[in-house]
Amino acid sequence: MNTTKLRSKRVLLPAIATIAVLGVGATVWTATADDNLEGDARDRVAAAAVEAAGGGEAVDVETSDDQGAAYEVEVRREDGTELDVSLDENLDVVRQDEEGDDDGDESGDADDGTEDTEDTDDTDADDRVLGDAERADAEQAALAAVGGGTVLQVEASDDAGEAYEAEVRDRDGKEWDVALDADFTVLSKTADS
Repeated sequence: MNTTKLRSKRVLLPAIATIAVLGVGATVWTATADDNLEGDARDRVAAAAVEAAGGGEAVDVETSDDQGAAYEVEVRREDGTELDVSLDENLDVVRQDEEGDDDGDESGDADDGTEDTEDTDDTDADDRVLGDAERADAEQAALAAVGGGTVLQVEASDDAGEAYEAEVRDRDGKEWDVALDADFTVLSKTADS
């Protein structure tokens, strides 16, 4: 019996198996790393969310890792307000939250059931609804800053020296945070990691 051949088979077969496992793992990771939906699936999910929101435009459509929800959609209504809509696999609404209302509780109560002691006036600059012309100018400036793409969100900023904050996905799929002053001049742009 040829021991050299036997030894090479003992080394070669596990090496091939390891490469195959790594290749499959990388493929699965790549397929799940991007949560954004595209094509017909995106259109179906976006239409269901826009209908649930009572109209508007779906600006961000992605899969969800929240329990009970298969999709998350950010819908911008005609009045400029934004709504996060979570849908299940059958495109039924699981949850709707106004932008900035992370816990869905608008009562002023803290999560622990006690009354909030914070100032309930809520007149921060970032709560201000942007007018159509103002939003369009901010979107145009943010898109120009990153070389085009899709504006995911624009809102008034409450940071000192900043008037607007925009989130933009460029043509390569990279997301950027863009800060603008009151004259729509770009103050900074930062790539999301």
